[in-house]
Amino acid sequence: MPIQELELDNLRLQIDEIDNQIVNLLAQRMMHVRAIGQAKKKNNTVIYRPEREIAILERLASKSEGTLLNRSSIEAIFMQIFAASRNFELPERVAYLGPEGSFTHQAAESRFGALSDYMPLPSISSVFDSVVHSHVRFGVVPIENNQEGFVRETIDLLHEHEVRIVAEIAMPIHLAFVSKSDKLSDIKKIYSKEIAFGQAEQFIQNHFSNPDVRLVPVNSTSKAAQLAAQEPQSAAICAAVAAKLYKVPILFERIEDSAENRTRFWVISKHFENKISGNDQTILIVKLPDIAGSLVSFLQDFSDKGINLNKIESRPLRDDSRFRNWFYVEMDGHLENPDIREVVEKHQDKIRILGSCPKQPLPEPLE
Repeated sequence: MPIQELELDNLRLQIDEIDNQIVNLLAQRMMHVRAIGQAKKKNNTVIYRPEREIAILERLASKSEGTLLNRSSIEAIFMQIFAASRNFELPERVAYLGPEGSFTHQAAESRFGALSDYMPLPSISSVFDSVVHSHVRFGVVPIENNQEGFVRETIDLLHEHEVRIVAEIAMPIHLAFVSKSDKLSDIKKIYSKEIAFGQAEQFIQNHFSNPDVRLVPVNSTSKAAQLAAQEPQSAAICAAVAAKLYKVPILFERIEDSAENRTRFWVISKHFENKISGNDQTILIVKLPDIAGSLVSFLQDFSDKGINLNKIESRPLRDDSRFRNWFYVEMDGHLENPDIREVVEKHQDKIRILGSCPKQPLPEPLE
């Protein structure tokens, strides 16, 4: 039987009371946050602590087992609480690869919350420059897509600039089809970034086999949403955050061909050190001597200590006319781990440390 109106009113009153308790508890939390912020300001300590936030999320996720709250819900709620807390302690400015509504914007908001002070910038290089020149405290840049591979510009800039890697953001890339047209038959142009057309090829074939419909590449999916908002009989393939920003109705969600399309982002800063979280990764830049066996010997030292090197990318030394390379390396574990520290110290003349940071837990599988 349907719930009677009286029962509904009673349930609503109970929810209101729970909401009141939540607000009171959040107010108490902010009092403690303010005290911590004052201590950090006095000691000139950084506000953002990724390893602490990861530990809180892990603890709360384990406490929620068997309830209606899954890890994704807890993360979405508490990332906003963390962001509000950080802004209460000391507002931090965050640069990201723009424009507004881009996937990097979405990644930045997922980590720093909707309340932070954001600076969208036109290129990955400009994000690095803003961090290096202290115009912002943090920058968010893409590092790798599991369909397309590494973002080589980011890797090269990590080599060229003195920055530290602070945190990892691993985000599913979901594409939405948006338009102000009520009927698909009215749509004559679809805007998107060229790579997005390829990632939604099946959707396009299924819904727009008419050759009169033009696919128009633009420089960002955010720009595509902006054009779809301005032009009648047009549509865009873009991120949901861009549709929201430019107020374009979403007609279809998750239209990407692969449900496993994901991108990793690095949060970078000028000076930063993470403490051990228990599930960490360390990132290095390595320049080896041009002699036989140098790479094998280097890798063997990590193997002998049981250290897993899970990424190694060779990049050209641009200022070297002899076609020599350097290596970008990611490994499991924190720099404070004795085995990692021993190997790194052995090769310290060949290594620059980009940082250790917590690994972001893998997203829950789609149902």
